[in-house]
Amino acid sequence: MPLASPVGIDIGGTGIKAGPVDLAQGTLLAERERVDTPRPATPEAILESVRGVVERIDATGTIGITLPAVVLHGVVKTASNIDPEWIGTDAIDLFSSALGRPCGVVNDADAAGMAELRFGAGMGQAGTVILVTLGTGIGSGLFVDGVLVPNAELGHLHLHHGDAEKWAAESAREREDLSWKDWGQRISQYLELVESLLWPDLFIIGGGVSRRADKFLPFVECRTRVVPAALHNDAGIVGAAMVAPTA
Repeated sequence: MPLASPVGIDIGGTGIKAGPVDLAQGTLLAERERVDTPRPATPEAILESVRGVVERIDATGTIGITLPAVVLHGVVKTASNIDPEWIGTDAIDLFSSALGRPCGVVNDADAAGMAELRFGAGMGQAGTVILVTLGTGIGSGLFVDGVLVPNAELGHLHLHHGDAEKWAAESAREREDLSWKDWGQRISQYLELVESLLWPDLFIIGGGVSRRADKFLPFVECRTRVVPAALHNDAGIVGAAMVAPTA
């Protein structure tokens, strides 16, 4: 029988990942599904990819979806790593109508941070916690005593003559063929910039590269304690499911 659990769908600049989620444990109930993010990543193209993913997931619950964008009351306000056609789109209405189920929509890094604070590396941490996702761009989730400050776009802080994410994201490491040490030093400069503004108690490094934290974290230096995400690249899926509407 199909699962009655909520479904989390994490739409990133490179891939779309999804699965049914146990919100009591913060775990996936089946192997996650993944497809490449279409190019161009227009609303129509992403909808087609999401429909295909949902059809392969044997779960009937409501759906939570992340986007790499500022999302205010369900409306997309920015589009750094998706097509600009998204700007002004009511994503909740779009996905709910297309998928035939109630949907919630949230910024991707906010979702990953929510999952890490409830189930992962941020459990029980008081004060200011910042989750930083290092991938196609740099996402950030800002929390104060466990409360989300939504849409903190810290990856777009100015660093080295442009957006920080153009210089310090994992895509920059791949594009410039940086060593882990050189990339770790870039991450250090980025985190030092963030901590000079917000003085956090903890940085959590998320995204798929968090599975290889042993390669670069030894080269990351800043005042603040830095730890890898515990849920790794599943954090966005779990966090997405956390914003799925309740039945």
